[in-house]
Amino acid sequence: MRKIRKVVFPVAGLGTRFLPATKANPKEMLPIVDKPLIQYAAEEAEAAGMTNLVFIIGRNKRAIPDHFDKAYELESELCAANKHDLLELVQNILPPDVSCIYLRQAEALGLGHAILCAEPVIENEPFAVSLADDLIYSNENKGCLTQMVEIYKHFGCSVLAVEEVPWSEVNRYGIVETVKDDNGMLRITSIVEKPKPTEARSNLAVIGRYILTPAIFDKLFHTGRGAGGEIQLTDAIAKLLEDEPVIAYPFRGKRYDCGNKLGYLQATVEYALAHKELGIEFAKYLQQLLIKLG
Repeated sequence: MRKIRKVVFPVAGLGTRFLPATKANPKEMLPIVDKPLIQYAAEEAEAAGMTNLVFIIGRNKRAIPDHFDKAYELESELCAANKHDLLELVQNILPPDVSCIYLRQAEALGLGHAILCAEPVIENEPFAVSLADDLIYSNENKGCLTQMVEIYKHFGCSVLAVEEVPWSEVNRYGIVETVKDDNGMLRITSIVEKPKPTEARSNLAVIGRYILTPAIFDKLFHTGRGAGGEIQLTDAIAKLLEDEPVIAYPFRGKRYDCGNKLGYLQATVEYALAHKELGIEFAKYLQQLLIKLG
């Protein structure tokens, strides 16, 4: 079974929910305390053994390549000022054995189209997909992608991260129906993109982590435009189900939906409370604020 070395980050979206902050700055570069969302996602992938990071970018996404690139002037200034702790922080955003590849998505044709753009570099290999605005915290040493890689190694098929969502919110997600097989795994029997709450057969939602076999590319290529005039990954996965099994995996960890303002603020507060340098003082501040608000 081939090792999963490559991960695709679709980061070409416009981030309209965060305008005007995202007018010139990608939403994936919004910080949670002191690191941008895309760095958390990249670190999770690297911890899962993935060494080729494939970014599908748009015209306004130069900040992402710049973030992962070498910053000669900044490093020189930090070195001259003897700020070696900050210099080390800047130089070690990613390990030296991890490479970044940037591909342009010329048209905003959806998640499925973004993944299809990655086919030339993925070639005939299984790969991961990570949506950076789904920030997943794990209080153990195994991040979400690490957990999913273990499932893939055992079963050798596509794996989708899932969690239960309120029934009133099923129209925001791809929703799966599943059956439990003899191994205790949830095998997907159907997947529907953003069903109406009155029509959904499940509240088990796919969130922004996928491990996919290369067979998905043929399905994407032959998938017409679906909801919103976009090429939907959900539609391609529905076709993939006809040929091979796909597992729904309820990951261990807490997900923050940083694609909306409330989820982003919740992540900021909780990550700040867990921050080794700021946590205690920030907790005191929140306690004082609660007292003040009465």
